[in-house]
Amino acid sequence: MPGNAVQDAGSQNRLRAWMEYDYTEITGLDDLNQPTGVIKEAEQLAAQCFGADRTFFLVQGSTLGNLALILSVCAPGDVILVDRFVHKSVIHGLMLANAKAVFLPPIWDPITGYPAGIQVSALEEALRRYPEAKALFLTRPNYYGQAADLAEVVSIVHRAGIPLLVDEAHGAHFGFHEAVPPSALSFGADAVVQSTHKMLSGLTMGAMLHIQGPRVDQERIVQTIRLLQTSSPSYPIMASLDVARLLMHTKGREFIEAGLQAVRRFEQGMAEMEWFYLASSRIPPRTPPRASESEHGLDSVQESLKTQDSLATILQDPFKQTVQDLTGTYTGYELQHLLEQHGCMVELADPNCVLLVFSPFSTVEHSERILEIFRRISTQSQLDKKELSKPVTNTYTLPTIPTSTEAVTFSRHMMDGEQIVKVPLSEAVGKRSAEMIIPYPPGIPFVYPGEKLSGEVIGILQTMARMGARFQGTIDAGLDAVCIIKGT
Repeated sequence: MPGNAVQDAGSQNRLRAWMEYDYTEITGLDDLNQPTGVIKEAEQLAAQCFGADRTFFLVQGSTLGNLALILSVCAPGDVILVDRFVHKSVIHGLMLANAKAVFLPPIWDPITGYPAGIQVSALEEALRRYPEAKALFLTRPNYYGQAADLAEVVSIVHRAGIPLLVDEAHGAHFGFHEAVPPSALSFGADAVVQSTHKMLSGLTMGAMLHIQGPRVDQERIVQTIRLLQTSSPSYPIMASLDVARLLMHTKGREFIEAGLQAVRRFEQGMAEMEWFYLASSRIPPRTPPRASESEHGLDSVQESLKTQDSLATILQDPFKQTVQDLTGTYTGYELQHLLEQHGCMVELADPNCVLLVFSPFSTVEHSERILEIFRRISTQSQLDKKELSKPVTNTYTLPTIPTSTEAVTFSRHMMDGEQIVKVPLSEAVGKRSAEMIIPYPPGIPFVYPGEKLSGEVIGILQTMARMGARFQGTIDAGLDAVCIIKGT
């Protein structure tokens, strides 16, 4: 990211061109916080393009959209059903709203082991236990580009009379080509947040909030966005949103097809290096991973794979490519370091894989350069001469997820200073965390405030830190120590 692939970013003329758009709310340029002219027209065109009844331009990223949705549907004490693996901005929204969250257990992608949706049976049970729930909030796709079919879940929540809210930050390109997943709006989601800057050509912090149907109060959305959004919105960002809309509106399929050519060349080239495994190709591992290959939680997750229900099909965004070294020479973090030493900046790494992000603006030349770097690494480490192991799913990086949950109350004041104490991570077993522990990227909280730190969770965190993972939300960036709630 960004999806514009930083074309000509070093050009002084390019910067000068954007500076020509850096105005404020003067006569004729409209006002994002009260649009009546050109901005209103641009938002209406975006709604037509993406299939919404109404679209709002956001200049503070999908974070603003997520906050606005939570604060619009939840009053203090209200219950909302939430996907367990939401972005930290959703949790911050819950804290600002003083709302209660019922976290739903995930379904696991059997190929990669990543959480890729919610269990339908758990959703139905949560609606029975909490009929007062105000909405269901989901993340789709996940950071690795996996997107669950939403048809059944939309039917369930609409029968219950509540809206489906979707963080589709990584799916602004969905629905414009048959090779990418359908958009959440096409399934009937009521409100969808998209980061136009992530996979399309918008400038960083450019995003859109789409609304369709009557289940989300548009006027409350308007008031909440005004409350949260800057009074000095960036006109270059807004202009980039309109340009991104124009490109997709007129040539969306064409742009995606061009980007897919780069993806196909990458997949072809990587197939020639059999020691690298592309989990994102949706080809099942040749043999199941051995239990010994996972330190934590694999048995329970594999068991859940046998019995879990699903949201029909887990679809893969081809622009997200996960690469694993089957020789076991390099962890994902080590492979990231090597790739970046050679000039290939990866989106993220985890203990097993690196994630590479292509976009509709990627080119075959980009793929050729990346392939050459993988060939160079292979030659330097003689990977072609090493024995290959079985592909390993990433489930051991995730703690065992409970099959049901009580409503958890969130508040800005839930972790006041006098209630917390800092202790070594190794001594925090059985204690309740006073902070959100967030591997970043992807920015998905691994531990929420108030959650108990089990030995399993601490073991996983120690492994991730040792391998080079980066964390946000913690008082100690190296994760040698954590803050816990006194008396727990």
